[in-house]
Amino acid sequence: MRAIETYYNGYRFRSRLEARWAVFFDSLHVKYEYEPEGFELPDGSRYLPDFRVKCFGKRGDRDQKPFDLWIEVKGKMSAKDANKIRQFTGMTKEGRPIKNPLLIVNCIPDRGHSSDFDLGSRSMDGSGLCPFNYETIDHDYFGAYPAAHNGRFYLWGDDGNYINADDVDAVEAAYDKARQARFEWGDR
Repeated sequence: MRAIETYYNGYRFRSRLEARWAVFFDSLHVKYEYEPEGFELPDGSRYLPDFRVKCFGKRGDRDQKPFDLWIEVKGKMSAKDANKIRQFTGMTKEGRPIKNPLLIVNCIPDRGHSSDFDLGSRSMDGSGLCPFNYETIDHDYFGAYPAAHNGRFYLWGDDGNYINADDVDAVEAAYDKARQARFEWGDR
């Protein structure tokens, strides 16, 4: 099946799933750029990440300097997609991203199931590619989950030491808004 292009917030998203993630960011007052620039990869192919946000590291880490975090929305991961992502991130044979931090997201989680949004411990669709995890931030190996506080984008870890209850409530509400977004009649 072919994705349905969707107009939202002045952008033409390539799919409704991408537009739903934009609703998620907007609900948390996180500034994002959609497809701000493309890249030529080492093998000569081209790659255009979906979003760029300023990430303020893991929640509560005052020493973390903000960095550009690329976000790729994938409903299904193909071997070709995984290869491009590996090249873009600079992923080594050991599987550790060494440049261009990237968070791979797929469906919007259901309320109360944020932990099902398991990004660090398993690959998507058998690609062998494990999405962004905390190893690139603090050399830990816990999964990374989207969070925000006062319009600043953060990541939580799934070990419980990073999660802030206020973030959980706000993120769950943003997931609700993103899942409930309707695009049939234009921008909303």
